[in-house]
Amino acid sequence: MTINIANHGFTIIWDSVYYFALSDYPNISDWELRKLILFSDYERKHNREIKIICENSKIIQAANHALANPALFLSAQKPSIITECTACKQKGCLTEFVCHTTPIENAKKILTSGKLLSAVKAFGKTADELVFDRNNSPFSVFNDPPDYYDYLMLSWGNCQAVDRIVMERILGRSPNEFDLSIDFQPGVRFYFKYDVIKNHKDFTNDGYHPAKIKNELSLTEYLYCCIIPENHRTKFKDIIPSFLANRVFYIENNCEDIWNWSEKVYNFVLGRGKPT
Repeated sequence: MTINIANHGFTIIWDSVYYFALSDYPNISDWELRKLILFSDYERKHNREIKIICENSKIIQAANHALANPALFLSAQKPSIITECTACKQKGCLTEFVCHTTPIENAKKILTSGKLLSAVKAFGKTADELVFDRNNSPFSVFNDPPDYYDYLMLSWGNCQAVDRIVMERILGRSPNEFDLSIDFQPGVRFYFKYDVIKNHKDFTNDGYHPAKIKNELSLTEYLYCCIIPENHRTKFKDIIPSFLANRVFYIENNCEDIWNWSEKVYNFVLGRGKPT
């Protein structure tokens, strides 16, 4: 796996390259060095070596120093906002909540069962099988490695990219401007408190995803709230378990695009049912 550190517009892993953006390029923070350490550890546990490339020699020196002295950086505190990507209305990732976003039909199964499942658990296939199953694979578009299928992934709670990925899976192609505005169809979001979820026994921070959980995640124990688009209320009203009913909310999508929807939902979650 190659870690490409540069002044990227956002962070992404694509085709075995980790495009590592910094919040204040060319300065690299202790939190970002912590991410490098965690990513390196995760990759080596899965028998993958890493190579770091960067045009800035000071960043390379800082990265090598951190990898050689991990104890100096692993206690770095999580920022309240991370500005390596500013594509959202808040101009950065807000870190109080993480969420998992999924299409409507998947959400019905999740709420009925009371738990979120990894792809391996959800589809009843091995990770290697899912790598080649482009119809079911949530990661095939990125050519992610097999071990990713053993986890369910959580993003920062105000991220708009999660709904973009849901639309991409539904459409079978990259969504265009029309898809993300006039014809935008949001998925269902499951929200969790980061400071709670990080204590889950199967929590992993791989230095890329804010959080991921191996195998399954109980909604009863961990769900903070679930947000469903209002126009799908009738599809859910008879299947929500009673023990989750006070944590499920319906929000009208009267937003002009995906970015306004993400902002509206996150503000709702901050108020826990009291829209701002």
